[in-house]
Amino acid sequence: MVVKTVNLETVCGISSAVPKNQRPEIAFAGKSNVGKSSLINGLMNRKSLARTSSQPGKTQTINFYNINDMMYLVDLPGYGYAKVPQKEKEKWGKMIENYLHKSKQLKAVFLLVDIRHAPSGNDKQMYDWIVYQGFHPILIATKLDKIKRSQMSKQVKLIRDTLQVEPNTQILPFSAQTMQGREEIWAVMDQFVLPEEGETERESYEA
Repeated sequence: MVVKTVNLETVCGISSAVPKNQRPEIAFAGKSNVGKSSLINGLMNRKSLARTSSQPGKTQTINFYNINDMMYLVDLPGYGYAKVPQKEKEKWGKMIENYLHKSKQLKAVFLLVDIRHAPSGNDKQMYDWIVYQGFHPILIATKLDKIKRSQMSKQVKLIRDTLQVEPNTQILPFSAQTMQGREEIWAVMDQFVLPEEGETERESYEA
């Protein structure tokens, strides 16, 4: 997909109702310091649409980005940041759970992990939780530029083994610095969003 227009259309807080969108939604989840905002900016060819920060835990809402009036990219709150009070973490968890349960247009969930390290306990918990909610997470291994090319296969296997992923789970390495992996991620997203051959756009987006 060529990104022509994008705007932050809806911001949901803890007490907000999930919007009843009529277009496909693709959600992104990940630990607070995994580079989710940088990934979103890279996917949309924007420098500062999703705010990046040196302070993890900045995203405290569910943000819906309207892309080309064709789909929504949904940025979920980061998890696992120690300085966030436990009560706040619990509220965020309920907010995410509410969204996963109530969205009628959610087509796929991408889970971000840091390719440099074995996934944390929080990563494993989030992966299992997304699966429990009925989705098959697609993994994005961020910060690819921080390791040697020769290490990539080994680190991808480490992620796969640590999370004990479902068979045929896709793991897509990505670098926000070089944009390596961007086209591969979009190719997967397009499968959930673009009308199939012979389908009209209206039919594709019918509830």
